[in-house]
Amino acid sequence: MLTCFTKQSAKKAVPILVVTPNDFSNWFSRQTNFIKNWILAVGFKADFGTICLLPDAAGKLTQVLCGAKDTKDFWCVGSLSTSLPEGLYTFNFDEAADCENYAIAWGLGAYQFTRYKKPTKKIAQLVLPKNYNSELINNLVESIYFVRDLINTPTEDMGPSELGDAAVTLAKQYKATIKQLVGDQLLKNNFPAIHTVGRASDDEPRLLDLRWGNKKHPKVTLVGKGVCFDTGGLDIKPSAGMLLMKKDMAGAAHVLGLARMIMQAKLPVQLRVLIPAVENAISGNAYRPGDIIKSRKGLTIEIGNTDAEGRLVLADALTEAVSEKPKLLIDMSTLTGAARIAVGTDISALFANNDSLAHDIIRHGEIKQDPIWRLPLYAAYREALNSSIADINNAGADSYAGATTAALFLKEFVPDDIPWAHFDIMAWNLKPRPGRPQGGEAMGLRALFSYIEEWLGKSIVT
Repeated sequence: MLTCFTKQSAKKAVPILVVTPNDFSNWFSRQTNFIKNWILAVGFKADFGTICLLPDAAGKLTQVLCGAKDTKDFWCVGSLSTSLPEGLYTFNFDEAADCENYAIAWGLGAYQFTRYKKPTKKIAQLVLPKNYNSELINNLVESIYFVRDLINTPTEDMGPSELGDAAVTLAKQYKATIKQLVGDQLLKNNFPAIHTVGRASDDEPRLLDLRWGNKKHPKVTLVGKGVCFDTGGLDIKPSAGMLLMKKDMAGAAHVLGLARMIMQAKLPVQLRVLIPAVENAISGNAYRPGDIIKSRKGLTIEIGNTDAEGRLVLADALTEAVSEKPKLLIDMSTLTGAARIAVGTDISALFANNDSLAHDIIRHGEIKQDPIWRLPLYAAYREALNSSIADINNAGADSYAGATTAALFLKEFVPDDIPWAHFDIMAWNLKPRPGRPQGGEAMGLRALFSYIEEWLGKSIVT
């Protein structure tokens, strides 16, 4: 169990009362003059995320007040694990479902990336009583830590080979099987687009293929973009555009994190995870604008832009994914800046070829406060990808509807009869917020895990 949680007795724990501005005046009127005077002195008004430490007459901490917009707004406690004094704490309300969401926010706020720097904050502990689903709480929080760690690690230590090592370690932990096709093995096994994008790097491109679960269970296949660094290729990015490109493998990190959640919870699925892991580098054998490359499906692709590489590697992986006709196919990637322009950095952009699938995923995003917004697979925009000398171009001639045209490119490799959800995500917090520190972030995973549980007919925590 993570150190921010404990199963110790709550008898010595300091209670935390979450209070909204509307309820605060009623609560305040029932307090002793000592408490009233203290609160007036510190100026606490129950604004979102603000806290007030309440002492007894001897100066001992007896209660913590935390301001919230409403009682379902569990992110209000997202900073408490690092802002409260070390010690034991417990939430002062009864509904288990609410408690679990609050506990998840507490745990996510305790995250620190410590690979290169010692921890700078001391962590308070939250008591998880028996009525909490502590296994679920720890699973979700620890899996998101795993995702954040992968994204935050610079490419020098998280190139294609190291990403492969991380997947192998995860597979061993859960007794999954994994194989890797590396370098020229990609060509021998007909994954030409993956090889083309990654061949210029001295860290060879590879396809990671993880399998877990009972073959009698429904097949769920996850595909994640694993571009461990993106220079833009010969259509090179400016220096400012490269600063965060270590996170261009965040789609891979996300599907590994979701796989971890599924395996840890032992959900009854036949799971497959496919990750094309490459570095889009520049050297004498880098692919060029105007080249025609082959794909696993057999479609020829004209390279309109070498910086539109993610869709190329995903095309081969998706072609392999659909060959086994999964009951559910999800791909995740940091695919386009256009999606960020459309929905901003906090919302996961979703494309889907199935309306009920999209509706249900978005509903779970609302339940979990893990925001997802659907963008259109508008078929008329497919003509932007037309090529006069190949079956398709990997980039449109202009930047209009860039997220949609990228999704339409991927749709060429997914038949309509396979329920498919494509996520185009930021995977990075530009600024710290309660429960969501600056840096690599898991987006949509709590919603997807909740959706998959429901999809499997299991009861879920809402």
